[in-house]
Amino acid sequence: MKPKETDGGYSELYHNLLSRILKGKGFSPQQQREAAFDNNGLPQPLHNLVDKIAHHAYKVTESDIDAVKRTGVSEDALFELIVCAAVGQASRQYESGLAALAEVIKEGGEYAS
Repeated sequence: MKPKETDGGYSELYHNLLSRILKGKGFSPQQQREAAFDNNGLPQPLHNLVDKIAHHAYKVTESDIDAVKRTGVSEDALFELIVCAAVGQASRQYESGLAALAEVIKEGGEYAS
């Protein structure tokens, strides 16, 4: 979907955010950040933590965090991966919302303008 000039630059900000967290310098490898963002392809116990962040963030416990730290992931890297997991889930929801809106507009919905 091409951003309208009236979006206040949010589309550009959104894409800059994604580029920065996924491709910028970091304490965690880029491939691992992308896997956390996609909630796919991570080893245990990191997979459990990322999945919980994506679907039930309120259930994350200190023991979930400690389990990942025991595998040798630094606190800085863990922070990045948690951010990637949260932004990844938010991004999926945002993109789904935009797709639904585009579909309504395409169908000429009465209130879509």
